Amino acid sequence: MKPFITLFAFILLGSLSLQGQNNQTSEPEAETQAEVSKQEESSTSPAIGSDNEEAANTAEVVEEEVAELDSGNTAWMITATALVLFMTLPGLALFYGGLVQSKNVLSVLMHCFAIACLASIIWFAVGYSLALTGGSGKAWIGGKDAFFLQHLSIDNLNGDHPETVWIMFQMTFAIITPGLIVGAFVERIKFSAVLIFSGLWLVLVYCPVCYWVWGGGWLAEKGVIDFAGGIVVHATAGASALTLAYMLGRRQGFPRSLKPPHNPGMVMTGAAMLWVGWFGFNGGSAAAADTSAGMAMLVTHLSAATASLVWMLVEWRKTGKPGLVGIVTGTIAGLATITPASGSVGPMGAIVIGASAGFVCYYACSIVKEAMGIDDSLDVAAVHGVGGILGTLMVAFLGVEGTLGGLGINAETAGEQFVVQAQGCLAAIALSIVATYLIVKIMSPFIGGIRVSEDDETKGLDQSAHGENGYSLN
Repeated sequence: MKPFITLFAFILLGSLSLQGQNNQTSEPEAETQAEVSKQEESSTSPAIGSDNEEAANTAEVVEEEVAELDSGNTAWMITATALVLFMTLPGLALFYGGLVQSKNVLSVLMHCFAIACLASIIWFAVGYSLALTGGSGKAWIGGKDAFFLQHLSIDNLNGDHPETVWIMFQMTFAIITPGLIVGAFVERIKFSAVLIFSGLWLVLVYCPVCYWVWGGGWLAEKGVIDFAGGIVVHATAGASALTLAYMLGRRQGFPRSLKPPHNPGMVMTGAAMLWVGWFGFNGGSAAAADTSAGMAMLVTHLSAATASLVWMLVEWRKTGKPGLVGIVTGTIAGLATITPASGSVGPMGAIVIGASAGFVCYYACSIVKEAMGIDDSLDVAAVHGVGGILGTLMVAFLGVEGTLGGLGINAETAGEQFVVQAQGCLAAIALSIVATYLIVKIMSPFIGGIRVSEDDETKGLDQSAHGENGYSLN
């Protein structure tokens, strides 16, 4: 726990230091701003007796140069932010919680909740700055000028909405991404390992990849298309989940003696919350209440619905019965796969993506667990990793203007776009695998290994790790 305590001490001291600096400089800054405001008024105000038309033209120029807050877009971004947080708390927590044994349900809820809290503080301290504040000449990682949000004032705008809202919106992405990895290590990992791994992973994997794609880094310069997180969220989480599951080892009884999900109703409830929240995930990535957001919501819904049905039909044919857990897992696959393409494809393209997701991700689950023998407990790699990569690659062709309602990719450059998309996926996967391996190897000696004892695993993590029960019959 020493690294974790040290991290929080650093965050606290940094916050106090920056707050002191801000207090010392607030009065001179206010005076300076007042003087500048007066100068601007005198320079932009028309002289007495000047031509009215000239004055009007001057006012129009000034209005165009100054960014203005749009209340409609701001309201949508606030709504989208709440929807994305709703995806993790409680959506993802309930979805994962229902899939495990009853003796481990509380531990899964605890993992998701604690990660949400930890990721929020890290995003405030260093994450936002490293991921989304670049500056000229930076290809690999963002700057440090926004550490502890020292630059922030209530009047700061990001385009036509407050920067505070933008920070919060992006924070919810930073929360759910390490949260997705929870599904790979449930029922057998130490809680201290969850906290340390999630914190380090956020800084070493999520922030760099986010900057590469959305912060103006090298992939952005190449023209990679990732509307809402196929690379940044799903590819990174999937690759790290597979790596961590392999390093952690299999659960007791894997694969033949594992018990089925203890609460399919909870699984469905969580999946439904994720589906609703995904409208904020993809629609909010348009950063405006406009036609792009509307189309993103439509294609998101169609992909999810199609993938659900395809997954159900494939499972029905293979097992003889359509299952509730199966159909909602297909939903998540469809949502993950459409995410990178939701700003580039039309309704027909979404149907194709959804059908592909339901089929490909279903068989990817079997490949990971049966062919590879890796206990990725809740199929993070197959659903999110494979789905995110699949959607990222398909956008190069389904986004071509005139192809199934594609929204703008030039047909002549589709092949080049595919290469760029593939480069983005490979880079994210490579960093995720290497960083995950190193994080686990470095932290393991400090906490006596990352896996709980056999006795604790048999007893269940609810009691052994947290001293509580998910269910009590009184």
